[in-house]
Order: sequence, then structure tokens, then C-alpha cells
Amino acid sequence: MTAVGVVAPGAMGTALAGCLAAGGHRVLASLHGRSPETAARARDVLEDAGALDDLVVAVEVLLLVVPPGSARAAGAEVADACRRTGARPLVAELDAVAPATVAAIAADLPADLVDGAISGPPPHPGAAAPTRVFLSGPRAAEVAVLEAPGVRWLVLGGPVGAASAAKMCTASVRKGHQALLAQALVTAAEHGVLDTVVDDLRLSFPDAGVPTAAVAASKAWRFVDEMTEIAATQADAGLTPALGEALAAVYRALATSEWGARRPDEVPADLTDPAGLRPSGPR
Repeated sequence: MTAVGVVAPGAMGTALAGCLAAGGHRVLASLHGRSPETAARARDVLEDAGALDDLVVAVEVLLLVVPPGSARAAGAEVADACRRTGARPLVAELDAVAPATVAAIAADLPADLVDGAISGPPPHPGAAAPTRVFLSGPRAAEVAVLEAPGVRWLVLGGPVGAASAAKMCTASVRKGHQALLAQALVTAAEHGVLDTVVDDLRLSFPDAGVPTAAVAASKAWRFVDEMTEIAATQADAGLTPALGEALAAVYRALATSEWGARRPDEVPADLTDPAGLRPSGPR
């Protein structure tokens, strides 16, 4: 049994904690400052270690699972806690960020870092298909041996940064498709051709429809920062960052829509009206 810490126990972090607990590990988090709803959900699958200083001392492996825009701040807080306490857990940075962001977090940490990236939905021990988690860096295999039903660890043959690069590439296609879909559906409705467009798109993309776009809109506030990280990754590859920046603009607008203020589980499977995808404000 390995003591594993999670920063922070949001929807994805708590889901990973549940899989690790199902694998027989002791899973802890710092619930200090979390909302009552988040803390209650987290306590179902993990222990409250108290303050962050207490958490880094108590665990052997620490998973960073926060929204992309919070990754650097979370990494800095963990680094400070490690310096204050002398603790040196193996830190796995699992956020959707650019390789350069991971490198900056690793440079500040007094502990070793494994680069990781979650590709897929929040995992569950009983899921039909496991959620893939890319891992890279010299100590990636030490994370990959953690038993976690519902998670498939994939160790890439590369340095810290390789796992995040893979995530940035796959996310640019998957989430880029969802942004394009939302724009297309609102435009189609404006021109009175929505049914024709949905039927035609489903020949190539079977899940094309308003529910898919609405679920993406409900996560748009987080996707904005992820698209910005994608833009930086593509720029570092010598490509224009314009694509990632444009996708960030689409998600920034979607975050102001009706579905941008809702939760993914509130989206009806039979939703057909794209009006809730239209950004607020003057047309």
C-alpha cells in the first residue's frame, strides 16, 4: 500500500482518488478551504490530511490535479510546503498544460517530478474502458505501478514534458472539434438549417449534436486556459499560436452562454435547441 496525496480533490482528483483507493492505496488530500460540497464528496474516498504541509509529509506520491490556469500556483504552493517541511514526495503533475509550464513547475520543486496528462473522462473503477493517463520522465514507472482500477497508465519513452506534449496535441483535436461544433450549431440555427447540418455531420462524427456542444460549454471556463497552453505548445514547435488562441476565444465566449453556467450532468441527452450555446451580450 502506497500513501498517495491529491491536490486538489475536485471532480477529476476525487475520481482518481477513488480508483487508487480501490487499488488498495491510502489516499489523502488537504480539504482546508474547500467548499462543503467538495469536501463531503472527497471524504467518501479519501482522508483529510489537514493543511498542505501535513499532506506532503504524509504521502509518498503526490498528484497535482487542478485546472490548467491554477497549475503554476498549485506547484508553487507544493514547492513551498516541501521546503518548509523537508518532505520530498514524488510529485506527478497531471494537469492539461504545456511542456514549458511543466518544466517551470519542476524547476521550482525541491522534489522529483513526473510529467503526466489525463486523456479521457474522470475514471471509475467499474468503467467499461479505463481512462488513459500519459506519464513521462525518469521516475514515471514509479507512478505507473500504482494499482488503480479504471486507470490505464501509459509510460512514454521521453523526458518530463513528453506526456504534456501528447495531451496538448490530442486536446487540440478533441476540444477543438467541440468548439467548432458549438459555433457551427449556433450558426446553422441562425440560418434555419440545423437539422440538415446535424444529420450531415453525424455521417462523420456520430456524437455531433447539441448535447455534446453543451457539455463542452459547461466546462468552457476551464478550457480557455487549456487552449492558451495549446497555443504556447504549438508556438514552441515553430507553428502559429493563432489556432489555439482562436479556440480560447470561442471557449471564452461559450463560458458566458447559458450552458457555460451549468454543470455537465445537467445537459439532457435529448437536447436539440442550441440557443443555450449563444454567448451573452449584444449580437
